[in-house]
Amino acid sequence: MTTWGFIMPMTITEKILATHAGLEEVKPGQLINAKVDIAMGNDITAPLAIEQFRRAGVKRVFDRERVVLVPDHFVPNKDIKSAEQCKITREFAREQKLTHYYELGQMGIEHALLPEQGIVLPGDLVIGADSHTCTYGALGAFSTGVGSTDLAAAMITGELWFKVPESIKLIYRGELRPWVGGKDLILYTIGQIGVDGALYMAMEFTGETIEALPMDGRFTMANMAIEAGAKNGIFRPDRITEHYVKGRGSREYHFYASDVGAHYKEIREFDASKIEPQVAFPHLPSNTKGIGEVGRVSIDQAVIGSCTNGRLDDLREAARVLKGRKVSPNVRLIIIPATPSIYRQAMREGLFDIFLDAGSLISPPTCGPCVGGHMGVLAKGERAIATTNRNFVGRMGHPESEVYLSNPAIAAASAVLGRIGSPEEVDRKQ
Repeated sequence: MTTWGFIMPMTITEKILATHAGLEEVKPGQLINAKVDIAMGNDITAPLAIEQFRRAGVKRVFDRERVVLVPDHFVPNKDIKSAEQCKITREFAREQKLTHYYELGQMGIEHALLPEQGIVLPGDLVIGADSHTCTYGALGAFSTGVGSTDLAAAMITGELWFKVPESIKLIYRGELRPWVGGKDLILYTIGQIGVDGALYMAMEFTGETIEALPMDGRFTMANMAIEAGAKNGIFRPDRITEHYVKGRGSREYHFYASDVGAHYKEIREFDASKIEPQVAFPHLPSNTKGIGEVGRVSIDQAVIGSCTNGRLDDLREAARVLKGRKVSPNVRLIIIPATPSIYRQAMREGLFDIFLDAGSLISPPTCGPCVGGHMGVLAKGERAIATTNRNFVGRMGHPESEVYLSNPAIAAASAVLGRIGSPEEVDRKQ
């Protein structure tokens, strides 16, 4: 771990961008060219980038250790088209001798896999051809989603242009209530500021509540920054970050922190002790209600997983609710561990026994139903509660289906009740 000196007060986002651009300072709105530490693509976006790469007539990627390809959206291949997409990605990875290519057996959902494998580290500048690349801000990295053409440019040159974003500072104070975590904090925040409330800004998460938040909760919050229109979400790395990254990566990493006097376009404060578990109603992540305001909403399916909430803490939380209970006969509960490592550890801890005894289906790691791909597509008129990040029209299947977003505990309790509800309601039912 190293630190860096700057000549003017800057935010953590501005410091990372300045460092990678080789500049002493940057300001919001400034256009810069910066070196990227990691350029990532998946089975949907990588084939388009590979096509542009070949059109440019380039023979080799800029660094085979820094271009990462993870086919995770439609795998195991759901049809011929997805198989062809993965084949293009696989053959390119072999041709380029990429160090970090993850196929079935090693493949996990990209935004859970890269931090777990130590590929992304604090202080990095990361771009990915997937909008939820902002997840890595949980580690104190600048990470953002880009298009496939930009991914191709980064694969060729190792650099990309950026417009330095304004920053919005979000301060959370107070102790969290039972069953409230990172998912509820970010859903509540998006509900307060709207889906464009942080448009092209860096969402900087701070405050005593954040300082006590585990890494899995931080990943969840950074993951959904894009749902408020943000360019990136970011946390100041601390002892919790250090504990997570220690021993994972082989590269040097850097802890950056915002300076006193750094400029913010907006500062908002939240009393986290008053936030109850949140549910986002169709068809926007900002259409949020506290669990006490939900009313009786019956469901057909529950999904616990995704790059938002498929980590070990999420599965443990769901298991606490499901232990000794049965899923409603009217509900399909699908559980998707985000990586093989998480899958294995959940199995070791006996979580799979709890899930299977409850009547759940356990899937291998995949994005699957989150993007309406497979492993849980909805029919016309069906409703699902999911720990995923989006609930737009048709997101999980038929345009006339509905998706409600929640944390894992609420999703698990809802699966038992047959309607959206809380763990406390499950307790009272017994």
